Amino acid sequence: MGTSDLTVDAATAAAETFSRLPAPPIRPGRISLFLDLDGVLAEFAPTPEGVTPDARRTAVLTALAPRIGGRAAIISGRTIAEIDRIADGSMAAASGVHGLERRRTDGVFLRAEASESVRNAVAAFEDFARTRPGVVVEDKAVAAGLHYRGAPEAAAEAEALTRRLAAETGLMLQPGNMVIELKTPGSTKGTALKAFMAEAPFAGAMPVMLGDDLTDEDGFRAAAELGGFGVLVGPPRRTVARYGLTGVTAVLDWLEQLEGVA
Repeated sequence: MGTSDLTVDAATAAAETFSRLPAPPIRPGRISLFLDLDGVLAEFAPTPEGVTPDARRTAVLTALAPRIGGRAAIISGRTIAEIDRIADGSMAAASGVHGLERRRTDGVFLRAEASESVRNAVAAFEDFARTRPGVVVEDKAVAAGLHYRGAPEAAAEAEALTRRLAAETGLMLQPGNMVIELKTPGSTKGTALKAFMAEAPFAGAMPVMLGDDLTDEDGFRAAAELGGFGVLVGPPRRTVARYGLTGVTAVLDWLEQLEGVA
């Protein structure tokens, strides 16, 4: 067996270790449930607007919150307006732009003050995208997103640009799945989860966070700190999540079977 074989074996063993995350229980007790959107409730699309409402997703989410006492929220990198479009208005509580926007269950809307530098980042991203077909710029007011799912060959240049702008502007660099964002500092999906957990009806229940990418690790950690757990959705990787689900269909299946305590 050569060195390359050992490397392959080691990688395979690591993947097998990660893949052993069990599915979350369908009777976890009295929980507060927090769900990422893209890659968890919705499959990815080549562009952000390519993700659209889905009848099954809407039905599952509409039935979910009443079943667990209203303790359900979507926590996403998208804006709340985009969350509402894709989830078809089925979720009362939501947090957008990695915690920079938040809507409580009573309808109160909270948003961080946008950094002046976000406008400059949007302009720089638009200049970058102008000569790179397939690259999409997303202006979220409190953050700027550079999507390159449609132009994966631009990944290295996109990463270099966002690193330079982050150093120049003080904006927070937020990598995602084929997207890099520069956002107003001060919040994460973890801080959003904790803010919900300090309020009714979430307070006093066990937090459970479902997510698929590195931005969700903050949510997994926050849930664990408060006595709950994370659920990694998608391919196995190193994570602090305790459980795993294979993809969007598995998430919807689990949510349909979930027997939380209202």
